[in-house]
Formats: sequence, C-alpha cells, structure tokens
Amino acid sequence: MRIVTTALFAALTLASTAAPAADNKNVRVTPLGGIDGEFCPQDRALIFEDPNGTRILYDPGRTVAGADDPRLGKIDLILISHMHGDHVGNVHNKAPNSGTCANPDVSVSSVPNTLAVEIALAKKSKIVSGSDMPPFFAAKLKANGGDPANSVLARFGGSVTLGGVRIATVTAMHSNGVDPDFIGGELGKDMKAAGIYGDVGLATGFVLTFSNGLVTYLSGDTGVTADQDRVVRGLYHAKLAVMNMGDGFTTGPKEAAYVINDLVKPVSVIPSHANEVGTVNGKVRAGSKTEAFIKLVHAPSYVPLSGKTMAFDSNGRCAEGCK
Repeated sequence: MRIVTTALFAALTLASTAAPAADNKNVRVTPLGGIDGEFCPQDRALIFEDPNGTRILYDPGRTVAGADDPRLGKIDLILISHMHGDHVGNVHNKAPNSGTCANPDVSVSSVPNTLAVEIALAKKSKIVSGSDMPPFFAAKLKANGGDPANSVLARFGGSVTLGGVRIATVTAMHSNGVDPDFIGGELGKDMKAAGIYGDVGLATGFVLTFSNGLVTYLSGDTGVTADQDRVVRGLYHAKLAVMNMGDGFTTGPKEAAYVINDLVKPVSVIPSHANEVGTVNGKVRAGSKTEAFIKLVHAPSYVPLSGKTMAFDSNGRCAEGCK
C-alpha cells in the first residue's frame, strides 16, 4: 500500500508540475487599448508574447501611453505595418484609461519622432517594417542617440527571424504616406502646404511564425487581395488572423468576413481597427460593425478587450482568456 501511495503521489506531483509547462507553449496576446476591458475606436496595439519570452508590440498607435506605459513591460520587437498616425503613433493618451472609449485622450504629441521610435529608444527594441520604411526609422533612431541598426527590413517575399520568431511581410492595399509633421523643418512645412506626403513604399501586413509553430496573419490596414488566399493561406497556412474591419479606410465587416471565410480561412480571428465603440461594459455593442463582423465570420472571433490576455495554441485555437 505504501509503495502504491508513494507512486500515486509522485504521479500527481509530476502532473501538477507539467500542466503549467503545457500552458507555456501557447502564444499570449494582450490588447493595449484605450479603456480597460473595452474595444474602442482608436484601439490598434497588441502585444504578442512567444513561448520563449520574446515580446512583440504590433502597431502601438495612440492608445499606448508613451514609452513608460506600465502595461508595456519588456518589448523586444515593434512591428509597423504603415506610417499613418493611428498605427505608428503621432499622438497618444497621457495615461492608460484617460478619456473615454468614445472620446479617448490623445493629448500627448509624439511628433516628429513617432511613438514607435520613442518606445524603441526606451526599451532598446528593434523596429521591423517593410517597403522603404526602415530608413525613416533608422534616421529617427540615430537622431535621438539610438542605434540605426535597430531598424530592420522585412520585405515582400523574404523574412527575418528575430527572437525565435519568423517575420514576413505580405501585401496590404492601403496608402502609406509619411505625414510632413514627422519630417519637420522647412521641407515638412512646404510639403504640408502643398498637401504632399512622403513616399515610403507600400503598406504591409505581417505573417508571424512563432516558436510553437503558430502562424499568425496581421492584416495591417488593407482591402481584399488575392494574396490573402495565395500567400497568407496557400504559402504560410495562417491559423490565427488579426483582421481590420472598420470600413471606409479599410475593409468593412462584409469584406473582412469574406477575407476570413473564403481567402485566409484561419482557425480563429481577432477583429481590429473597428473605428467605433465596439463594446460597452465588455459586451459587443448591438448594431455595431464589430457585431456584424462576428455574425458573418465562420471561425470563432475573439474581441480584443484592452488588458485582457488571450492565449493561442499552435493550431490557432484559443486556449485561455477567451469569451
């Protein structure tokens, strides 16, 4: 009896210590939005944490409260899909939860450096972007005493592996001009007066392959493209998608649902870039674009409530933190 009891105790102890290790194989996704527990108009920023500890900030936008935002923690990589202020960060809130969901505080300027550069300098992280965006970030880093080599190129058709995560850029159909306010000086003033933005090439989306094998598509701002079928699904086999669905500037709910249902066909999807109050008291708002998108998509859809961490396994299934 003592031998059996001892063996059973050992087995239970082994099981209890093994369970957390299984959880640690998941990729953790934490939205950094304007108001805790809600999905608000300006929300773009997501932190992805690889099982190996690498932490990636995707499009910090306007809801990360500066480089000292306590929610950031360690940031190894910053991904920038394109140069618009609501993604790269031209202004931002003064503190988490300042303002309201409908009217977020954006009282702090990050011009001319961008919030992405300010965070990269403070966290000593790398900025990863495609097209001709890397020289812009390299120049900003250098001008502020940082290392220009921390601006890393990931151009269409290739990839870079950083911190154990493979990063590829994919087509995004969207404008990508540099606001003259980021350029500054007389040149910036003249460009602004003429209504001209700087050209840094095409906007991008990303495909990330994490160390546990999870392949994730980050749409950036985009319309419907054939590459969402041929490249994102056909080549990379993405299992988790973060899809813009706010309409007007990007795909609307119907178009975004078509991308998910007929082109990418992921196991799970996180809606993004709603440009509306998507939730009230943490519940999807009736009549919203967010609700329309969720009803149209076939895959399970998980609303990115600010500060609420979700975890996804290697097959794109949500393993914890899902509603």
